[in-house]
Amino acid sequence: MNNTGKHTYGQILKSSTLIGGSSVVSLAIGVVRTKVMVLLLGTMGYGVMGFYMTISDLVRSIAGLGVNTSGVRQIAEAVGSGDAQRLARTVITLRRVAFYSGALGALLLLIFCKQVSRLTFGDEHHAGGVALLALAVFFGDVSAGQGALVQGMRRIADLAKMNVLGALYGTLFSIPIVYYYYRQGMPERGVAPSLVCVAAMSIVTSWWYARKVKVERVSANLRETLGEVSALLKLGIVFMSTGLMTFGGAYLIRIFLRHEINLEAVGLYQAAWILGGLYIGVILQAMGADFYPRLTAVAGNNAECNRLVNEQAEVGMLMACPGIIATLTFTPIVISLFFSAKFGPAVDLLRWICLGMVLRVVSWPVGFIFLAKGERNIFFWTEVLCNSAYVGLVWVSVMKFGLTGAGIAFFATYIISLSVNYLIARRLSGFRWSSANRRLALLFIPLIAVVFVAQYALSAPAAITLGVIATLVTGVYSLKTLCALVPLERLPQPAQRMIIFLRLATPNPAA
Repeated sequence: MNNTGKHTYGQILKSSTLIGGSSVVSLAIGVVRTKVMVLLLGTMGYGVMGFYMTISDLVRSIAGLGVNTSGVRQIAEAVGSGDAQRLARTVITLRRVAFYSGALGALLLLIFCKQVSRLTFGDEHHAGGVALLALAVFFGDVSAGQGALVQGMRRIADLAKMNVLGALYGTLFSIPIVYYYYRQGMPERGVAPSLVCVAAMSIVTSWWYARKVKVERVSANLRETLGEVSALLKLGIVFMSTGLMTFGGAYLIRIFLRHEINLEAVGLYQAAWILGGLYIGVILQAMGADFYPRLTAVAGNNAECNRLVNEQAEVGMLMACPGIIATLTFTPIVISLFFSAKFGPAVDLLRWICLGMVLRVVSWPVGFIFLAKGERNIFFWTEVLCNSAYVGLVWVSVMKFGLTGAGIAFFATYIISLSVNYLIARRLSGFRWSSANRRLALLFIPLIAVVFVAQYALSAPAAITLGVIATLVTGVYSLKTLCALVPLERLPQPAQRMIIFLRLATPNPAA
């Protein structure tokens, strides 16, 4: 392998370790918060929380105008140009747009809180909670804008710290709020204030790290300011539209589940969705944090662009598949551990979501090609197709298979997404899967399928034994492969010590 390839793998793993490690810590903190919330709220109360979170995300996606994502691209391009004044204008514009768009979104949610409550819950009893979410929307949009600045500058270590501290402070303040209302016999009334508190802590931590980015003082005239705003919004509107489809689809699915089954089904779906995305979310967050700016920088070179995507997909599969197999093996235990035995009906749903998450890890890097090349129309219409397919498949599958049908629909949607993204990427950049990725697919896909089927075809002890063996085999194989791809000295010291302790590699005395 050439030096460039070695350097790229090392950079992927370095950023993945930083963001992934911080995400694991944030995940552990979030698990504590989730477990306490479940104990205090129960399945129905957790369903209410799921609705509140979806409403907040939906309004934020509309109000934010996509600038948190387009801002990463604009800042990465400005940094790459070496023009300090251009960078300063982009940063100032990003901050202003995030502030005013967040304020507008908060105002709209405050005005229409009764209508949103009626649409979501069928009454106006939750209008006060919905109105309070306006603060979460404002804090969230401003925080996302500041996070885009940190990510666009590729300050990965700061981004990692920001995630951990935001999760920690949000948990420390939100749990006592819900507990206070629980003692009053009204735990659901504490949900909205707790979400506001989490958002408030995120804005504090993001501001702390964003202020470290030093830019020149510039006085942009109206034409220059409008030019920067236009550049942000051209791509940002596309991101906003796709975010609206994603969160809008999630909102419609929850309303459909409440209507066709009950509010408890919404809580079960929320639990399975969170668990299915916990481990994969770590990988995807690590993938997007550094990969997107790097890919944008080489978007004009198809060969380099395709190489980066293949390497990112390879590392993603090596990191994701052992965890997916472990989750499939211990699904009932995982649900009881993270939530409670009352969430048992979500077991089958979670298993199907896990299958979809495998495809999601592979599909995401390919989809970044469209973003890096600025192909707004392609990105928009692929998102339209996938989100429409998901909502439609959920409607059909839930009617036929009940709550589990939502997981089946998710898996089917990512079969469509991966196929469409790959075919378009082939035409756009000549993308082909590397031989390394094809080998990994031939190893992991059959093993995951066997472990999944075993949960239904074998006795519980036999299925668990098979799953444990598959987890160990794939885990050791993935670690050894990653160690072969990246020189040991390029990894963080804790990772080096663990790998040497497990005898997966030997230290290099010359290093």
